[in-house]
Amino acid sequence: MRLERGRRASLAITLNLVALAFAVSAVTTSYWCEGTRKVAKPFCSGPPVKMKQMYCIRFNSSNLNDSRQVQYIFETGEEKFILRKFHTGIFYSCEQATDMNGFDCRSFAEIAPEHQRGVLWLCVVAESLYLALLFVGGVLMILEQSRCFSVMNKLKLSAFAAMCTALSGLCGMVAHMMFTTIFHLSVSMGPEDWRPKTWDYSWSYALAWCSFGTCMGSAVTTLNRYTKTIIEFKYKRHNIEKNLLVKQKMMELGLPEQVWNMYLTAAPADLQVLPEPLVNGHKPSTGAPYVFEEVEHPPEQQVEAYC
Repeated sequence: MRLERGRRASLAITLNLVALAFAVSAVTTSYWCEGTRKVAKPFCSGPPVKMKQMYCIRFNSSNLNDSRQVQYIFETGEEKFILRKFHTGIFYSCEQATDMNGFDCRSFAEIAPEHQRGVLWLCVVAESLYLALLFVGGVLMILEQSRCFSVMNKLKLSAFAAMCTALSGLCGMVAHMMFTTIFHLSVSMGPEDWRPKTWDYSWSYALAWCSFGTCMGSAVTTLNRYTKTIIEFKYKRHNIEKNLLVKQKMMELGLPEQVWNMYLTAAPADLQVLPEPLVNGHKPSTGAPYVFEEVEHPPEQQVEAYC
């Protein structure tokens, strides 16, 4: 039983640490959503090159200051546009640079609609609470395994750990839903120079929801372990009280100590209930065992002791 309890505790701690690692990785990255933006190609600058530059438009002449020359642009239709990749997180949104080398990042708060930024701040606060409560729950689970606490203090730590972990999961769910809401609002009502043409959720978003799932698994495991321990304590207490009551009845009836020893050895260690004898062809109303003592006068008389 103790080994099984230790395995459940190790499982809860492992799930908590995995959820915390996933959450930190998701929050600190900007790959919750990614996609492409369709933008017009800028004019090429600098001296002409032999190879055609696909990310910009170059005139047929390098002398742009001569107004007497007619400048021609050979790109037509879709060739005048380019698709730039972008990826967005809770704090930053990054887009490919003009020369398609590297990414230029800016705060996601600048992209979110001004009258809807409260949703973004709610997301940030909920995500911070998620990380904090998840960390506190993990610390309480680790402290519970310490031998310097009594059994009752360990039960209290287990209860608080389960409560903190469950609350952190709820905060994480709210944070993830709020980010989804503010991103949809930014796509439809954000600045023109940011609105994407195509987009989809990325690996950081999936990592965040995996963190939520493992967090709730840790909370359920901790709560199950706590409730099972409480039930075991109540069951043992009930059996101890029952044995004491039986012993008191035997002492009141003046039965010898050997009868009490026989009663204890008759009850198995795993507290299984033995079949009870029938009285006048009927099962007695209580589940207490019966003890019979033979008396010399009269020989047919017997004494019953039950609780």
